[in-house]
Amino acid sequence: MKAVMIVLDQAHYDEIVENLNTLNIRGFTSWREVHGRGSKNGIPHYGSHAWPSVNNSILTIVEDDRVPLLLKYLKDLDNESPNLGLRAFVWNIEDMI
Repeated sequence: MKAVMIVLDQAHYDEIVENLNTLNIRGFTSWREVHGRGSKNGIPHYGSHAWPSVNNSILTIVEDDRVPLLLKYLKDLDNESPNLGLRAFVWNIEDMI
């Protein structure tokens, strides 16, 4: 099992949630209005007057064989709108209940 943390511009949220089902990924937890700035050249997402956009985050735990499909989908979506910002991070899950 793997944990995939997706940090995304709020504009991507509905589409990603809808497509999790398509990828056979049912469970997730999300956080709305997450603030931050990309590590390379990302536009800040602070929810302020100067930087009004905000991010959302989604955490999902998936079977190992789902990870490449999810990452490919996310990479393709990011390539469609690179200025919005979308990142995904994968961690091993050691145990769970």
